[in-house]
Amino acid sequence: MDFNEGTVIAIDKPYRMSSFGALAHVRYLLSRHLHVKRVKMGHAGTLDPLATGVLLLCTGKATKQIEQLQAHTKEYIATLKLGATTASYDREHTVNFTYPTRHITRPLVEETLRQFVGDIMQVPPEFSACKVDGKRAYHLMRKGSEVVLKAKPLHVDEIELLDFDPQSMTMAIRVVCGKGTYIRALARDIGMALDSGAFLTSLRRTRVGDYRVEDCLTLEAFPEWLSQQDITSTHS
Repeated sequence: MDFNEGTVIAIDKPYRMSSFGALAHVRYLLSRHLHVKRVKMGHAGTLDPLATGVLLLCTGKATKQIEQLQAHTKEYIATLKLGATTASYDREHTVNFTYPTRHITRPLVEETLRQFVGDIMQVPPEFSACKVDGKRAYHLMRKGSEVVLKAKPLHVDEIELLDFDPQSMTMAIRVVCGKGTYIRALARDIGMALDSGAFLTSLRRTRVGDYRVEDCLTLEAFPEWLSQQDITSTHS
């Protein structure tokens, strides 16, 4: 394996770690193993710290593939809490508003989810890495600035309702979608379409293109995997 010529390493990003943090950890271990100062690396498709699952890390010349990899179809398993919202549309922030839920039934949920399949418009979350006048939206939000983001076109291939609990008003969905889809924003929009509110309680990316989460390396398993590789070339 030649990490300088380039390879794609698929890892299962852990909960509460940023995508960059996962990349930095792997780069440190890889650089130390190869006895070089710093291996060139990048990742294809950011996962929020509270999300887990497939994160593709590209080394060396494979970093040129990042844009192509980001365009691949992705699959997610998400759980939502209905009847409430948060500022970030997930559990990073506490509940800011609550809404009625007595009218929400499984048939209504299934009917509503169909509205979000196909070509749709989506406003990205204000707490996101989207840029506003050259600055990250989440930086502006944390400073108390007002952020207005424009709706963007995207494509959702399918949404499957995996579970709906009318007692706890929670649901689980499987989403297959294209580049640029924010599942947090999808949760927000589903809540609104149900004449209520919703926010994400968990998110797991289970597939990026042909890379599946069951085939990914955990960060704990990475050092042993690395020690077993036949390193064909090492360049600084």
